[in-house]
Amino acid sequence: MQRPPLTPRTVVRTAADLADTHGLDEVTLSAVARELDVRTPSLYAHVRDLAALRDGVTILALGELADQAGDAVAGRAGRDALRAVCDAHRDYARSHPGRWQSLQRRAGDRVVRSDEAARSSRALAAVLRAYGIAESDRVHATRLVGSFLNGFLHLEHVGGFAHSAPPADASWSLLIDRLDDMLTRWDGEVEK
Repeated sequence: MQRPPLTPRTVVRTAADLADTHGLDEVTLSAVARELDVRTPSLYAHVRDLAALRDGVTILALGELADQAGDAVAGRAGRDALRAVCDAHRDYARSHPGRWQSLQRRAGDRVVRSDEAARSSRALAAVLRAYGIAESDRVHATRLVGSFLNGFLHLEHVGGFAHSAPPADASWSLLIDRLDDMLTRWDGEVEK
């Protein structure tokens, strides 16, 4: 079987696949080189260093997640859109655990300024706009939803819900309902 040509895309995809199989911490330049059947120095023509390689995995993950989330929320609003965007993140975290892990790290400037980062935020931004949340508050609402997603999905991944009832799916649905309640009443009067 002929090896695919060595390109930055090939190197990053190989690293992403290794992350999904073995975890992001196991992704090293030498591990990627072994997987591609090349010598480690050959990779430096395609990625600057390990940080750049991992940033590449993060950018890849952001783009893939942006596509999934965008497709999921298309034509939906309110709770249905919120559920769809949350489910898209959960499905992505389950099917690509290493790529998801790459989204949980401090990323470099190249990631933050990437088109993929901008695209990945659009689906949730559209969901929040439909709730009528003032633009000045959307960053707080985004952090709320992001904290829910990251916390829940991390705990689910490490088995934090495996030994208690009810099942995680029941909590997932209930918590999305509670998020919907909070977002619906974001600008409303808070009950005392």
